[in-house]
Parts: sequence; C-alpha cells; structure tokens
Amino acid sequence: MTYIISLGGSLIAPSAGIDWKYLKKFRGLIMEQIQKGNKFILVAGGGAICREYQRAAEKVVILSDEDKDWLGIHSTRLNAHLLRTIFFDVARPEIITNPAKKIRAQEAIIVAAGWKPGRSTDYDAVILAKRYKAKAVINLSNINCVYDKDPKEYKNARKIEKINWADFRKIVGNKWIPGLNRPFDPIASQLAEKLKLQVVIMNGKKLGNFEKCLDSKKFQGTVIK
Repeated sequence: MTYIISLGGSLIAPSAGIDWKYLKKFRGLIMEQIQKGNKFILVAGGGAICREYQRAAEKVVILSDEDKDWLGIHSTRLNAHLLRTIFFDVARPEIITNPAKKIRAQEAIIVAAGWKPGRSTDYDAVILAKRYKAKAVINLSNINCVYDKDPKEYKNARKIEKINWADFRKIVGNKWIPGLNRPFDPIASQLAEKLKLQVVIMNGKKLGNFEKCLDSKKFQGTVIK
C-alpha cells in the first residue's frame, strides 16, 4: 500500500532546531514498514524556520502574501531535501515540487515539498493522493487530535475523534493566509471533501500511535471524511 504522509514542519524543525533524534526514530519506523511492502510519499512542511524567515523579512520590508508564501515554500523544500537525504538509500533522488505531475518511481519513498503561492503542503498532499489514487492522507503534526475550538484559549474545548468535512470546515474556515496554523489547511479541506478523501490528524511525535494507524489498529487521533 502507498501512504501519503503530510509531515509537519514542527516535527522536522521545531523552534529548538532540527530534531534529528525524532527523524532517526521516524526513519526506523518507515524502514520497518517498507520491509512489509508498504510505500510512502512524504510531504514536508516548513516548521519554525519558515516563520523565522518570514518574521525576519517583515522587519526589513513590507511583504506581500505571495512573498511570504515563497519563503514558506522554499523552507519546505529545504526540509524535503533533508528527508530525501535521510532516506537516501530508498528514496527517489529528486524532490517533487509539482504534485499535479505524476512521477513514475520504483523507489519505496517519494519526497515532496511546497508547490506554489496560495497553497500549503496539506494541499499538495491532497493533490498527490488524487494523483496516486490513495484513499487517505495521514497528517502528522504536534497535536493529538482536532478540537471543536482552540484548547489553548478554551478549557472546555472538546476532542473530536470523527468528523465530516462540512463540520470540520466550519472549524478551520475557508481562507488561506501565509503561516496559517490550522489542523488542516482550509483550501486543502475543500478539495479533500470534493474528492471524498479521508484525512487522519494525529500527533507525529507519538510514533507508536502512528504505527498502529499504519497497521490498521486502534489509534488516537481524528478521522475526517
């Protein structure tokens, strides 16, 4: 089976720097899954380095949304090259930067990154799922699941295990802006709903839980469909 994994930049490069210890464990898990016959398309997010570049540039000049997006896109491409290097022995040598173009690859792993302004790597993951006829996208981030409202602001925020796209889109809204922090990008959500795609949101730090998901066992997270 081919899995589309949207790997949050917060897992690759949190504010403290590149989390090589996490990446080492992540590689180990993925390599075990490859031994089982599974293949992966890994879509890299931008993480703290993306926001750092955007903040730095904004201190110098007024940036357009497009310029902010390009900084984010190139941040994802840097992280993608890091992933490609980590999986050098099993990954396609070139990074996918245009998810709309289908690539024929024999390798067990394809690594993808940001595409164009106005679109996040979540959107890229959905396009890749369509292109490779995958039924689901697994979104690995730094949250355990989706809540009905921001748990940092509301103590009574409710965890959601399953939700349909119509209700999920009420939570995340309909507009994309550079650096938007949502469980799943609103524009990507619109397309995923149209494609009848399933998206799983889970905490990528908890690799044991991620493994359960890959092995079709009970896991902690939110299923959107």
